[in-house]
Amino acid sequence: MVAYNFKQQFAPLIRSGAKQQTIRARRKNRHAIAGEPIQIYTGMRTKSCIKLIDPDPLCRAVLPISIDGVEVLIDGTPLMGEELEELAVEDGFNSFKELAEFFKPRMPFEGVLIAWGDWQPYWTSV
Repeated sequence: MVAYNFKQQFAPLIRSGAKQQTIRARRKNRHAIAGEPIQIYTGMRTKSCIKLIDPDPLCRAVLPISIDGVEVLIDGTPLMGEELEELAVEDGFNSFKELAEFFKPRMPFEGVLIAWGDWQPYWTSV
């Protein structure tokens, strides 16, 4: 089982079910695998650690994502127009511009989109 830590700003969205995905950099140890439970926290490794979802939700998908500030590819599919805005909102931002600003120091970004709960893809496959 894999645990993920979230900034406090995302906690209300996660608890309400409005945020059911996260974008993460690749890491040495593995990410979640679709079908396995994941643990979702804020404040991990601190006295104020809180588990945000209980019971643990199942991972729905782990998809490669790249972000360069203008273009986003998820599993090789480019997101267009409203799909970029939907990506941002689903990830807890108000707009794609806000999401791009958040990732700007890490661009070009290569990582994975990890989804749980009732999440469904919101982009059109090519």
